[in-house]
Amino acid sequence: MHFAAPRLLLVVIRSSFNYEVYPTIILRAAILLAGVLAIIVCAVTVPELVTGKVGGYAPILIGVYLSLIPFFFALYQALKLLHMVDRNAVRTLKTVKLLKNIKNAAVIVGVFYTLGLPYIYIVADRDDAPGVIIIAMAIVFWSFVIAAGAALAQRLFSEVVRSKK
Repeated sequence: MHFAAPRLLLVVIRSSFNYEVYPTIILRAAILLAGVLAIIVCAVTVPELVTGKVGGYAPILIGVYLSLIPFFFALYQALKLLHMVDRNAVRTLKTVKLLKNIKNAAVIVGVFYTLGLPYIYIVADRDDAPGVIIIAMAIVFWSFVIAAGAALAQRLFSEVVRSKK
């Protein structure tokens, strides 16, 4: 008898959520969350950068801010792609172009952080902060994973578009 409430809740959730109307809602939420978190990180670190409390981390923070340009561009392109998925219009050249833009933005972010890793290592070693190196390496890794996934999807969709003609 005590299992009736969770089952009833599950039935209500399943009946009220239309999977055909909102197939991409979780992905949209994840993209928006990533953007909000990036803005929050910038909002927290900007005052410290302006007041000069960051020391050797100032070039790193400036690099982070510059890398946010392709990051937000990729988020915007991903939202446009999800909009096309919702409209069932993914078999077009525009989809291939959006995936190419996402791939290029991810590569730019990855290369940007890869080039900054030696300086990050020097500063983190001096301050005994290995977490900074780990975070930078994770950003490099995930940027290239996203670029590889976008390149694969781009190739697949370009073949679909080619076979459609």
